[in-house]
Amino acid sequence: MEKNRCNIILFLSLFFLTFSICLNAQKPKRYSFKIEQTLPHDVSAYTQGLFFHNGELYETTGQYGESSLRKVDLLKGTVIKRENFERKYFIEGSCVYKNRIYILTWRENRCFVYDIDTWKQLGYLYNSKEGWGLTTDGTTLIMSDGSSKLFFIDPETFVQKKEITVKLDGSPITQLNELEYIKGEIWANVYGSDTILIISPESGVVKSIIDCSNLLPGALVTRNTDVLNGIACDEKTGSIYLTGKYWPKMYKISLVEKK
Repeated sequence: MEKNRCNIILFLSLFFLTFSICLNAQKPKRYSFKIEQTLPHDVSAYTQGLFFHNGELYETTGQYGESSLRKVDLLKGTVIKRENFERKYFIEGSCVYKNRIYILTWRENRCFVYDIDTWKQLGYLYNSKEGWGLTTDGTTLIMSDGSSKLFFIDPETFVQKKEITVKLDGSPITQLNELEYIKGEIWANVYGSDTILIISPESGVVKSIIDCSNLLPGALVTRNTDVLNGIACDEKTGSIYLTGKYWPKMYKISLVEKK
């Protein structure tokens, strides 16, 4: 009888502990945005990767026959320097690590590597997965492949070091696309939506959700306008910029927490 009583007490203790943890589990914060500045963007750019280096903006664009690496004048939206890729390559996400630009291809199993100062191609690394988004935490490359997983990659060999599954309220979130590492967190576009997720790089848990609905005004949307895709943070100023595929504008934004 005493043993049964102890078992019941233990069960109840565990039940209330679990209940308390669930009750106090932090729900993701939800944000909208405030436009701080509207800037021109090349409407012919099918934006795949977007990043700053030393205060200068770089962009990679996709589509077979249109793929390119660009250095862009932020205020004018014009292309300062451009490298076109062969028609057989569909270029995807990109980032800079130790003065080298890493540029993914979609299904061609290559990650091109360029010297950021000379734009000389240093070679390429083999990628066994589809390439979607790419960023870096300063130690590893972080890549998406359209699934719910993010892969942490050795920049020298492109060998996978670890992976995490991105989950919102316990459920995996797929279609993770363009990435940016901002203040110790991973920001990710969800392909085909107006949503950006802010993700813990340790656990994969979605910490915040940004609703970017109507960032591009309806009056600027044409039949060629594609999805939101492009996140860049200028580390010199802390400013965050968003754009999309074939968008005529880029936006400097700040976050506004929803009540």
